Amino acid sequence: MNRHADLANTTTNTAVRTAVDTSVRPEPDDSQPLLTVRDLSVRFRTYGGHVHALRQVCLHVARGETLAIVGESGSGKSVTSQAIMGLLPARTAQITEGSITFDGRELTTLKPTQWREIQGRRIALIFQDPMTALNPTLTIGEQLTEGVRRHLKYTAKQAQDRAIQMLELVGISSPHERLRQFPHEFSGGMRQRIVIAIALMCEPDLLIADEPTTALDVTIQAQILTLFRDIQKRTGVAIILITHDLGVVAGIADRVTVMYAGQCVETANVHALFARPAHPYTRALLASVPRLDMPAASLKAIAGQPPDLFAPPAGCAFAARCGHAMRVCCQVAPPQTTLPGQAWVHCWLHDARAPVKQR
Repeated sequence: MNRHADLANTTTNTAVRTAVDTSVRPEPDDSQPLLTVRDLSVRFRTYGGHVHALRQVCLHVARGETLAIVGESGSGKSVTSQAIMGLLPARTAQITEGSITFDGRELTTLKPTQWREIQGRRIALIFQDPMTALNPTLTIGEQLTEGVRRHLKYTAKQAQDRAIQMLELVGISSPHERLRQFPHEFSGGMRQRIVIAIALMCEPDLLIADEPTTALDVTIQAQILTLFRDIQKRTGVAIILITHDLGVVAGIADRVTVMYAGQCVETANVHALFARPAHPYTRALLASVPRLDMPAASLKAIAGQPPDLFAPPAGCAFAARCGHAMRVCCQVAPPQTTLPGQAWVHCWLHDARAPVKQR
C-alpha cells in the first residue's frame, strides 16, 4: 500500500516539478502583453431572459507565456475563449462591456472580414473534443493544408511540405502516408496531435487550448503536455490552457486565473496558487482533488450550487457556498485586492475595508 501511495505522490510531485522547470520554455515577455482582456461582460439572449455568462472578466497573456484558466463547468471558461476568438454566436450573444486587445489591436469592434484575418492565423483554437473536431469526410492532408493555402497563399506543394513538417513536430510517424488517411483511422491521442498540428500550421502568436486532454487517458495526457512544452520552446507561442484538471495546470502553466460564475476571482503565479491559494473557492477546488494516498472519506466536495446567472447576486457569487462568508459578502461585490508577486484576488477577506466585527 505504501508503494502505491509513493507512486501517487511521485506523480503529483513530478507534475509540480515540471511546472517550475523553466529550462524547457523561453521566459515570457512581460514588457507588453500580447493579449489583454479588460472588464469583459457577455450575455446570451434566451427565451427565459438574459444569461450573464461573463461579468467584468480581466486577464492578460504575455508572449511566450502559458496562462491556465480553471473553474468548474459553467464558470465561463469556454465563453471567454470564444469571445477572444470572435466565435460568439451573433444572434444570441452580446458583448455588453469591456475590451479585448490583441497585439495592440481592439478585437471587439472588428468586422467579420477582419476577424478572418486573425482567426487561425494570429490566434488559433484547439477545440475541446478531438473525436469531433475533425471533419470525417476529409483527409487529414486536406484539413491540415486548408489554413495555409487560405491565409498564407501556399501552393499545394508548399502546403503539403508544411503539413508533413507539422505532423513530425507533433510526433506523428510516417507523415507522408498519414496525409491520405481519414480521421477514423487514428486513435484519440493521435487525433488530438493532429488537431494541435492544424492549429499550429499558420504559426499563430496565441494558441487557445480548450480542455485538450479531457477525453484522453493519463498516459496520453502526459504526452500532450510534453508536446505543448516542446512546441512552446521551439516556436515561442503564447498559450491559454482552459481546463478543470489542476494536475494539468501544475504541469504546464506559468500563471493561473480561477473563474467562478462568469467572473475571475483570483490570478496568481502557479507556485503561489498551489502553495497559498487566496480565494475560498480556489482553496475548495484544491481540496476537492482526489489523491491515491488519501482516504475516500477525506475528499471534500464543494457544497451547494453555482448562482443563477439569469439574476447574478449583488455581492460575491461564492458567498452562498463559502464557509467564511460575512454579511458584506452577500451585499457588495468584493473589490480587487493586489497580493504579493503580481497576484490579485476578489475577496473581502483580503480587503482592509471589510468590517472587522463581521469577520
